[in-house]
Amino acid sequence: MPIEDFADFIASRIPAGKVVELGIGFQFKVALKLKELGFQVLAVDWNERAVEAAREAGIEAFRDDLFNPRFDLYRGVRALYSVRPTPEIVRPILELGEKLGVPVFILPLAGDVMPKTMRLVNYRGLAIYAKDI
Repeated sequence: MPIEDFADFIASRIPAGKVVELGIGFQFKVALKLKELGFQVLAVDWNERAVEAAREAGIEAFRDDLFNPRFDLYRGVRALYSVRPTPEIVRPILELGEKLGVPVFILPLAGDVMPKTMRLVNYRGLAIYAKDI
């Protein structure tokens, strides 16, 4: 169950288009796999070094604060997703998805507790949480 399977899961639920990885950090495998699958991927993080590293990896990336997001960055997105987000940004991720009217997919760290509003999906052995619109 490689982490890239998360990209296959997203692709199985969202037609091609623009998707956003929130809190990308320094792990680019899912974003790069989605690009290979034909998606336009935008990466967002508060850490400027993470944003620069994502750009160097060939991913369109911007700095943003999920507690006070710049909505213009998210215009036209089909879905939001996050790989192992820190617990404090899960709620802002879900709120952003609600405001944009798009589904949210989260691949948490083992043991992280997700909000009850999310549905657990087992995809190729990955525990993925989904909040559909």
